[in-house]
Amino acid sequence: MTPEESAAAGSSTLREPDWPTARERAYQSGAVGPARQVALANAAGCVLATDLLARNDLPAFDSSSMDGWAVSGAPPWRVTQTVLAGDRPQPLLAGEAADIATGAQLPVGTQAVLRREGGVTHDGLLTPSDGIAPPADKDMRRRAEEAREGEKLLPAGSVVTPVTLGLAAAAGHDWLMVYPQPTVDVFIMGDELLMEGTSGDGRLRDALAPQAAGWLTSIGAVPAGIRQVPDDQDATVDAIRNSDADLVMTTGGTARGPVDQLHPALTTLGARLIVDQVAVRPGHPMVLSRLPDGRPAIGLPGNPLAAAVGFVSLAWPLIDASRGVPLASLEVATLAGDISAPPHSHRLLPSRRQGVTVTPVMHHGPAMLSGLAEANVLAVAPPGGASDGEAVSVLPLPWSPR
Repeated sequence: MTPEESAAAGSSTLREPDWPTARERAYQSGAVGPARQVALANAAGCVLATDLLARNDLPAFDSSSMDGWAVSGAPPWRVTQTVLAGDRPQPLLAGEAADIATGAQLPVGTQAVLRREGGVTHDGLLTPSDGIAPPADKDMRRRAEEAREGEKLLPAGSVVTPVTLGLAAAAGHDWLMVYPQPTVDVFIMGDELLMEGTSGDGRLRDALAPQAAGWLTSIGAVPAGIRQVPDDQDATVDAIRNSDADLVMTTGGTARGPVDQLHPALTTLGARLIVDQVAVRPGHPMVLSRLPDGRPAIGLPGNPLAAAVGFVSLAWPLIDASRGVPLASLEVATLAGDISAPPHSHRLLPSRRQGVTVTPVMHHGPAMLSGLAEANVLAVAPPGGASDGEAVSVLPLPWSPR
């Protein structure tokens, strides 16, 4: 989606939509930025903006797949040369062999490779240990057997993985045209929060700042900065206004209590609300807005589990869209147990999926993390809840091993 299309998609405010609608609106609100040419060393995690094409044949020349001898004609063979990786060999005539290393270019005239353990040399002559010559093309890597120059290796829209980088290098690329990973500033709000040490005397150890970087990297974003901001409207306005990240994400302060500063700050900044609260538990007071310069700002609740639900509900879809990748698909599993939910709200419950079965975990209050640490999915119960044996949607947690 272009920036113009995403702006149009977020032109009206959704006030307390259902969870699927909020998630879809977040995805529609993401805008793919301009593609850039990026060096291979900096491209991991980005998304290909164009097809990856081979700039040379793969392999680029006939080569040996084993240490041994390149042979021509029938045995015995006279060994006439040694060929190491990087050498340019002389042609072989019938009855000749070349001592050759794995990966080395095969001499013109090679018919097969005899493995090192399968040959015996004496007085410059090579014979097979079993007296049988290797079959034609044995242990030879033929030029272009993987791809020909100009052939498409990966389509546009593919995420650049470490293997992609290796393939691109082998295919002759030093640079890739990609959609860069979006940068995100995270502001932790809450004067009661401690950034180190133990909780006590009415103050709590912050549990969101240590997670934020991992959350973001798990979905292909780059944490630009993570810091605490006082419960003060001016401080909140200054933090958001002075950020130069592609996306601003806050935690806490999203409700409308006496110290909740996000809504007043967004009003002062002239931001437009796109999603204002969501009919889901936990995570109800999550917020998605757009700043006057077009950048999105997402407010997550302060309770740890509620914040995680807000992150996968709004931040993940928006970041997927801004990277040019499809919205993550919900999957289906059979519920083992019951999930209660309010009559007009979805409920996302940390759960453990094994095969086709999903089981809710214990300790799933909005401020709890031990259940989420055990979970690998969120079970999505519809309004009114779900019962044992029912099929329910599940959302895999992006940071959890599958």
